[in-house]
Amino acid sequence: MVLLLGAAAGAGWVDAVVGGGGLLQLPALLVAGVPPVQALATNKLAAFAGTASAAVTYARTTKIDASVAVPAGLGALLFSGLGAASAAAISRDALIPLVMAALVGVALFVTLRPGLGTRPHPHPRTGGRLAAAIAATGVGVAFYDGILGPGTGTFLIIAFTTILGLDFVSGSAHSKIINSCTNLGALLLFGYQGHVLWLLGLAMAVCNVAGAQLGARMALRRGAAFVRAVLLCVVVAMVAKLGYEQFLA
Repeated sequence: MVLLLGAAAGAGWVDAVVGGGGLLQLPALLVAGVPPVQALATNKLAAFAGTASAAVTYARTTKIDASVAVPAGLGALLFSGLGAASAAAISRDALIPLVMAALVGVALFVTLRPGLGTRPHPHPRTGGRLAAAIAATGVGVAFYDGILGPGTGTFLIIAFTTILGLDFVSGSAHSKIINSCTNLGALLLFGYQGHVLWLLGLAMAVCNVAGAQLGARMALRRGAAFVRAVLLCVVVAMVAKLGYEQFLA
């Protein structure tokens, strides 16, 4: 329990800043002996509580574009559930190399463009650009989160910064809203199927919220450069973990 609650607090912090808390929380559940499907389901309960809590904290001090966040959030609620329902039919082994390649691409993209996300570069809010942001986050990334999940927060932040020209802090704020909905969509399906360990998940959720509050406040206080640095560290850690599981374990 100490391992699980500590991992939940750490995961909440990471999720609140850039996403990727599953790097800590999901392995901890598996090490504790929770069966894989129940571990995934219980992880979603704790992650939903933390990301929703972080979203509220960000929204209090960061301007949220409702024209994107609301439709993308509603889409995420639906498509993450569809992704979770489709997970059994899609090969994880085939997906992981693609995810690793995408994460490496993100790391290179952010590294080679040091100005990306450090300050806002608002693009004209055309209908096509808004539709692209909604489709990328509320459909594409949301469906992926339901199927597999690693890197969801990172992909959301990159989508918001590149498509809408937001800085990393604002991108993280918007991503928490979408990520809350993706977690909720998958959680509703897992709950319906009876896979959630509710008491354990609620205990982890309390710690996840505590970590998320700390992470969100640090991101708001330290700014986009801090978020950028954490994002790169988390991406490298995710690539290393996925590579180890895929090719060495």
